[in-house]
Amino acid sequence: MSDTNNETRVGIVTKEWPPAVYGGAGVHVVQLTEALRKLNRVEVDVHCFGGPRSDGSFGYETPAEFAGANPALQAIATDLAIANNLANVDVIHSHTWYANMAGHTASLLYGTPHIVSAHSLEPLRPWKAEQLGGGYQISSWAEKTAYEGAAAIIAVSDGMRADVLQAYPNVDPNKVVTIRNGVDTTRFAPNHDDSVLKEFGITGRYAMFVGRITRQKGLAHLLRAWRDVPSDYGLVLAAGSPDEPGIGNEVAELIAELQASRCNVWWIKEMLPHDKLTAALTHADLFLCPSIYEPLGIVNLEAMGCETAVLASRVGGIPEVVSHGSTGELVDYTEGDIPRFEGAISEAITRLMADPDLLTQYGKAGRQRAISEFGWDAVAATTLALYQSVIK
Repeated sequence: MSDTNNETRVGIVTKEWPPAVYGGAGVHVVQLTEALRKLNRVEVDVHCFGGPRSDGSFGYETPAEFAGANPALQAIATDLAIANNLANVDVIHSHTWYANMAGHTASLLYGTPHIVSAHSLEPLRPWKAEQLGGGYQISSWAEKTAYEGAAAIIAVSDGMRADVLQAYPNVDPNKVVTIRNGVDTTRFAPNHDDSVLKEFGITGRYAMFVGRITRQKGLAHLLRAWRDVPSDYGLVLAAGSPDEPGIGNEVAELIAELQASRCNVWWIKEMLPHDKLTAALTHADLFLCPSIYEPLGIVNLEAMGCETAVLASRVGGIPEVVSHGSTGELVDYTEGDIPRFEGAISEAITRLMADPDLLTQYGKAGRQRAISEFGWDAVAATTLALYQSVIK
């Protein structure tokens, strides 16, 4: 626990940690941890899934007895192992339902305050049942229990805060605070190296999608919309790690269909190293985020940092990041009329790609917005203040 010099010892619990970072929540945890460690009188221990690490973090394998179990059950078993090692911290901060139960259990066991970061909500992701089967009931229970028992909940956007209170009406609104995600604009900055284009044979002007293959990210909608985009414009898809076979097969079929008639659709399945990612983003005329659910959308901030215009869905926290008509544009997601949504995407892409000067203007404004409003130093300081407010 804390000593007399008032140092705050934080236990971060996360499923994702390098080298196994594949989503926005994982990126958030890494960058938040780096920023917290730069502050005075803060010590951060990281407890993560995926086995031992060499960087000083505490990595946990799935207990052997659960190696063949449902993924949700594996997560709970791993959480219990982590909880057993959280005795000597002042505050526990867990990220995603995978890690929530470690924080909740340790809080009960040791009386340590537990803070949850709401990166997504299980009730708003019913498609997860395709991935987890009956485990979706377990993940939903774990999240609900942890949220209702938490000392505080960090929502990564005002939209997410509203979603938390709607999904979990038993949660005290006073303990749900908005602290938006940050972006490191020294790492996500214009990178004009064109070697990544040569490596993958990318030529001409193109728009780009970056993300996991999951229904949440709306990639299938984008691919159907692309049928009506002029063939002069290329599409680069940095997309992998499908949640489950159904969406993986659907996306693969849609990409194959486009590639059968177009030579400028490129699918990069492996995760791009950072420098190649920023180069690909920088060279893109337009970044595309067709998500149907997005608490904030770090990937939009990353594209903005690289001075790339953004076209995104007007869902969740995205409008708090992408300023419509300033740093990019937003398209309404019409859940009851998917053809309308896909048609709006096609129209917007076609119109924006035909106006390179406007895209350049959006890109420059986006980088300035990322620098001025989403710096990690401020995020870390605000988060530390919240930690200290719940420590007795």
